[in-house]
Amino acid sequence: MSTAELPMQTAVKVPPGLSPPWPVKRFSVAEYQQLTEDGKFCEDDNLELLEGWLVPRMAKNLLHDIRVDMLNNWLVRHLPEGWYVRVQNSFVTRDSVPEPDLAVLRGEAVDYEQRHPTATDAALLIEVADSSVDYDRQKLPIYARAGVPQVWIFTLESWQLECYSQPRPDGTFAARKTLKVTDTASFELPDHAQVQVPLSAVLKPPVTRK
Repeated sequence: MSTAELPMQTAVKVPPGLSPPWPVKRFSVAEYQQLTEDGKFCEDDNLELLEGWLVPRMAKNLLHDIRVDMLNNWLVRHLPEGWYVRVQNSFVTRDSVPEPDLAVLRGEAVDYEQRHPTATDAALLIEVADSSVDYDRQKLPIYARAGVPQVWIFTLESWQLECYSQPRPDGTFAARKTLKVTDTASFELPDHAQVQVPLSAVLKPPVTRK
């Protein structure tokens, strides 16, 4: 049975250390993937597996979707051969299957017909956050523990870019910086020069039309 048949309420933040008063089950990545393959979960269910828990994904709005499109279009035009962009699809870690808005991956789409990408395939993961910035920041320990080399969070409320790099096993990133829309961001590709991203091309606030 698809979870689309069940009432899905807004996610409630549970204080650390406080468990619900009813039995719950944590899923392994293999269990989650098997349930998905069996059709128990579908795309309309809007779920991610985060640290073994099934978590409702944040709703997307027009501003979010357009910025994802703008970033995708820019990256597709400027990435060197041997790298491609995956949009809002599964990314696998030891205990989670998040779906980052964008992932810059080694190879091409056909390379992932038999498996989802992992940290060893990724140069950069990108989350675009409107009202979901706290939710997206909570994924940072998952990405750091997995060894994702670079993570960006675009915060559309402040029109800034949070850049995280140098992941550590304790779930933190050793380096963090915040850039403005007038700045240029960069990320490393193995065996290539840095990719320079002018944020004004992908993060400029919407034009107010009279």
